[in-house]
Amino acid sequence: MTNIGILGATGYTALELIKLLLPHPEARIVRMTSRSDAGLSIEECHPSLRNRLDQSLVEFSADDFFENVEFAFSCLPHAAASPVVKQLVDRGIKTVDFSADYRLNDIETYNQWYQSEHADQDRVGETPYGLPELFREQIKGATLVANPGCFPTSSILPLAPLIRDGLIESDDIVVDSKTGVSGGGRKPKPGLHFPESNESVMAYGIGTHRHGPEISQIVKRFCGVESQVVFTPHLIPMNRGILSTIYVKPKSGQGSDSIRDCLQKFYKNEPYVRITDSAPRTRDVSGTNFCDIGVFSSGNRVILVSAIDNLIKGASGAAVQNFNLMMGLGPTTGLLI
Repeated sequence: MTNIGILGATGYTALELIKLLLPHPEARIVRMTSRSDAGLSIEECHPSLRNRLDQSLVEFSADDFFENVEFAFSCLPHAAASPVVKQLVDRGIKTVDFSADYRLNDIETYNQWYQSEHADQDRVGETPYGLPELFREQIKGATLVANPGCFPTSSILPLAPLIRDGLIESDDIVVDSKTGVSGGGRKPKPGLHFPESNESVMAYGIGTHRHGPEISQIVKRFCGVESQVVFTPHLIPMNRGILSTIYVKPKSGQGSDSIRDCLQKFYKNEPYVRITDSAPRTRDVSGTNFCDIGVFSSGNRVILVSAIDNLIKGASGAAVQNFNLMMGLGPTTGLLI
């Protein structure tokens, strides 16, 4: 059993992580921290955990973690994560970081898009990106892994094999994504209140969303090919899930059949990616670690549709996959298939 510490345990992704780790045969949660709710029991913050986990939230202490924790999951926000994660990794504690602090290829891009001071700049661009389907070997030997963003997961998984194998034009990609309200986090925000988001669909971060450069940079990291991605997210009135509709231009001689064959071949041994004949739906992946991908054609375009649960495959499920790899466990340990 590995002693687990969870930093920032009061959010939605932390709750899903706790629920995945409780039955995990090789994980024991021993510490949970909160910057604002220290002293409260975890069931006071997450009533669904009542009678399932008898622990209280504590203030973070690097010395306490060093003495008691073998593996950490950081669910802290961007910029708040790197000062803490640096302390953990410097002390040899294996860590999966949920924030964007270690995802990008270079500190200049991070500063441009996140406009905050990074406390661990030397690890930016050197940290494995936590998509096991693409970066398994790098993750296996890592002390620190950058857990992917939810929108990038839904976009990179369909795109990366096709760009790597030269089936589509990499400079003409449009990603249109819809997300449930939980993607905005648990902290109250005016635009996420029920009267504001119910019975409405809204595009946001148009041309300025931080996940745009993440998609392009990680595709390049995997494929070695520059890509130009126009990414627009939309908020829709459901609790959880992401549906991404991706418009690509196939290269000469390619079409929906060859693109589907490429994806089926690439992911044939991956337990959590399913290539579907029908259009993927968020309800079919809700509460699971699956990414469903469908392939369709329209005129001179091929349309890729992917569906994930933003809190599981887009966050905590991927983190458990990374934990399994980093600890030398089976890839599906503690995750349902």
